[in-house]
Amino acid sequence: MKELWKGNHAIAEAALRAGCKFYAGYPITPQTEVGEYLSGRMPELGRTFIQAENEMSACYMLQGASSTGMRCMTSSSGPGFALKQEAI
Repeated sequence: MKELWKGNHAIAEAALRAGCKFYAGYPITPQTEVGEYLSGRMPELGRTFIQAENEMSACYMLQGASSTGMRCMTSSSGPGFALKQEAI
């Protein structure tokens, strides 16, 4: 049976299936649904979800997690990505 998924939900579920263990993000339209989806699914799977206080702190958290070898991700919009450039 086929399912119709929203794009943001498909991105989030694909990340989980690819082994994402840690997500840090800040809600900003149009990607807020990614975080909403992961905030429900990650605890069910014993994984870590953090809503950061801003885009830069989310990026710094990812750098720490990835430096330990953990599969991690964030999501953002155009303006949010511009704010993350300082951390990158």
